Amino acid sequence: MALWLWCLLFILESLYCWWIIGYGGAKWIEGWKSFFLINWFALDWNAEQIRFYVLIWLASVIWLF
Repeated sequence: MALWLWCLLFILESLYCWWIIGYGGAKWIEGWKSFFLINWFALDWNAEQIRFYVLIWLASVIWLF
C-alpha cells in the first residue's frame, strides 16, 4: 500500500474516532447502527462501551509516532 494512501486512511479513521469519542457519535451509533459502523459484537453496547472500544485508536496513534 502506498504511504499516501495509508496516511489518508489513518486520517479518516482518526476523524471517525474523534467524532465518536468527543462529539456524540457514540450516542448516535448505539443500537443497530453499531453493527455496520463498529462490528456485530457491538449490537448491545451502550455509548460508554462504544467510546471505550474506540479508545483503541489511541494505541494506534502512539504506535504511529
